[in-house]
Amino acid sequence: MSAALALGDDALVLSHRLGEWAGHAPVLEEEVALANIALDLLGQARVLLSLAGDEDELAYLREERAFRNLQLVEQPNGDFAHTIARQLCFSVYQHLLYERLAASAGEFAGLAAKAVKEVAYHRDHAEQWVLRLGDGTAESHERMQKGLDALWRFTGEMFQPVEGIDAADVDWPALEAAWLSAVADVVQRATLTLPTGPRSGAWAAGAGRQGLHTEPFGRMLAEMQHLHRSHPGASW
Repeated sequence: MSAALALGDDALVLSHRLGEWAGHAPVLEEEVALANIALDLLGQARVLLSLAGDEDELAYLREERAFRNLQLVEQPNGDFAHTIARQLCFSVYQHLLYERLAASAGEFAGLAAKAVKEVAYHRDHAEQWVLRLGDGTAESHERMQKGLDALWRFTGEMFQPVEGIDAADVDWPALEAAWLSAVADVVQRATLTLPTGPRSGAWAAGAGRQGLHTEPFGRMLAEMQHLHRSHPGASW
């Protein structure tokens, strides 16, 4: 597994999930915001996948077991609060990771240096919505808490070392500690409760990096690849 494939798949899959909100977002402003975040991620995915091979073939012609994305990013959107919970967990992780990669001398330093500004916006967008929903109405508070609780078991996988990223560039335990601190701070300010369920081990999820995915991913992949597979070799 190359790091370019793993990180590229994360961005590609989450981009598609966020794109599913087109026409369904709760307000017009969020329609635009989620679409822009999806496009940012798609741009990252194109650069990363091109480092691993042909970007179109990798996106549209691989089978499910060949994808190396985190299980977190493939989870269905659910309601808006569920999507925001997923976005908080991933964007904080991606922001902290890209900061470290940008400061390194590794092959991803250039990409990370450009993308970290985009990801900082993704993180801020998610944090602001967590605060609004968590400290909003009783209904929004309950939905935000349910979203965090449901996704918590998928978060441990983010901190498994990725093959191809030098340990000198990313200290994974330190990255996890920084992530937990940042997420806990937002959760506390949103008057929510940090989930206490397992994030690693036998009772936690997380084998996406090994090509093992959750049931919703197969359906999402079929939808994402349908047009390309239906018209092989077609061009605009």
